[in-house]
Amino acid sequence: MSLIYHMCPAETWAAAVLAGEYAGTADDRRDGFIHFSTAAQIAESARRHRAGQAGLVLIAVEAARLGAGLRWEPSRGGELFPHLYGTLLPAEALSAVPLPLGPDGRHIFPPPIS
Repeated sequence: MSLIYHMCPAETWAAAVLAGEYAGTADDRRDGFIHFSTAAQIAESARRHRAGQAGLVLIAVEAARLGAGLRWEPSRGGELFPHLYGTLLPAEALSAVPLPLGPDGRHIFPPPIS
């Protein structure tokens, strides 16, 4: 199983769960796709794009569940990142867990993410 990860404000995810679909954050909607990262990429993505942001959740999704809407596209230095073109159904998420900040202001990822 290949898991990919997305971070968003907890209240945004809670609203998506109630609505039955998630269209992404304002940044995702601006870019036209929902940004995901692999386990190896997520900590750097958090550092670059969510530094110091409290109240986030980390959403884990099995990549294969997303079908043709998931595309692996080059980003930072040509590295491939998973991008979902379309909405994410909350039922497709394997988990959505709090992503707290540590004393150093960096996010604390649950095992096995680090």
